[in-house]
Amino acid sequence: MPLPSEFERATRAQLGPEYPAFTDSFRVAPPVSIRLHPIKGKHSISDDVVPWSTLGRYLPSRPSFTLDPLFHAGSYYVQEASSMFLEQALQQTLNLNEPMKVLDLCAAPGGKSTHILSLINRESLLVSNETIRARASILAENVQKWGYPNAVVTSNDPAHFKSLPGFFDVVVVDAPCSGEGLFRKEPEAVGEWSPESVQLCASRQKRILADVWDSLREGGLLIYCTCTYNTLENESNLQWLIENYSVEFQKIAIDPSWGVTEIDERGAIGYRFFPHKVKGEGFFLTAIRKLDPATSVRTRSNKILPEPSKKVVQNLQSWLHYPDDSRYFQFNNVISFVPASVNIDTLSGALRIVSAGTAIASVKHDKLVPEHTMALSTEINVGNFPTLDLDETQALKYLRRESIETENVRAGFALVTHKDTPLGWVNVLSNRINNMYPSQWRIRMSG
Repeated sequence: MPLPSEFERATRAQLGPEYPAFTDSFRVAPPVSIRLHPIKGKHSISDDVVPWSTLGRYLPSRPSFTLDPLFHAGSYYVQEASSMFLEQALQQTLNLNEPMKVLDLCAAPGGKSTHILSLINRESLLVSNETIRARASILAENVQKWGYPNAVVTSNDPAHFKSLPGFFDVVVVDAPCSGEGLFRKEPEAVGEWSPESVQLCASRQKRILADVWDSLREGGLLIYCTCTYNTLENESNLQWLIENYSVEFQKIAIDPSWGVTEIDERGAIGYRFFPHKVKGEGFFLTAIRKLDPATSVRTRSNKILPEPSKKVVQNLQSWLHYPDDSRYFQFNNVISFVPASVNIDTLSGALRIVSAGTAIASVKHDKLVPEHTMALSTEINVGNFPTLDLDETQALKYLRRESIETENVRAGFALVTHKDTPLGWVNVLSNRINNMYPSQWRIRMSG
């Protein structure tokens, strides 16, 4: 594919004699990769492991993910392999067994958020943010499919997080960038590139980092990453951080066989992925410890969100694995829960929340109707519900929200599964089965 001349000049200077191998990589189809769910991803899809991610897998070809029921069950996430290097950054710089508060600032569509949820423990909190409301809805859907209750999805400008000074232990900034690393995978990105867009992106990235810096506690960790090779958006921004803040760059041990390039420029350490050296797309990541003092936010003790009655909570507790370690709250007749360690009240007072925790049930005429997200939750007590296991053909009918037929299922709400993995709910009546799959999530593809 023809590359912009300005991009060619800069990349040729950056790579030197490696440049021909770099351009040759554009003639090779991009690798297909997924990341398995730690709990729900129990079905073997591939044995070709992404070397820097325990649950990352390469696939021999790209299947129709839309027509795989396990995809809709949240058994895996389709993610570019290079970006899974986030796992190494977190594992090597943090004690993931300790509870922590993590902010994924530019999170849509949800690859890094679902990855973070797979790595942190249940007592930790992830705030997954997306500024653009339409993209925030997609983010919320993907986080809900992943099924962990300790996630809050928000839609805020980075500047809004100044109201939570020193609140987060970790901030991940997957910054909007010029997208040079996606040229092979998304050729339209080539036509959108220009030196002016690079300048604009670099300026925006600095603003985002400045806006969110106060919300990171002293000693906290900033992960900054882009999907571009451009030094203006990577190394130059790291020098800007050094000049304006007190920071300490963290080294990440890499296996030479991975092909990852470590850069160390005037004390700024980062890790770059080139498609001719790794099995993945272009990517850049750095891990930075904040040394600047930070004033911690005062946690509110008064409860803001209304709670359901004790009777309702008692009825719902058999639905969960950890009923006594959950905080229940109710909004517009929908009851949700988060781990008790998650301070949802402080967040609701400071941020625009799209979804919080897991919606467990809605109250309709004194009856508890299970919410779809509860079926996909890692906390669901499957043994509490009658189940209806469907083969692939039946499961696809269910996911299209079509009528399904079955026998020997007692009346009431039943959990629909495929290969023993929950997909959603049905309501079994005397003369029919009502499909409860969310209409906005249904499959529209034939095949």
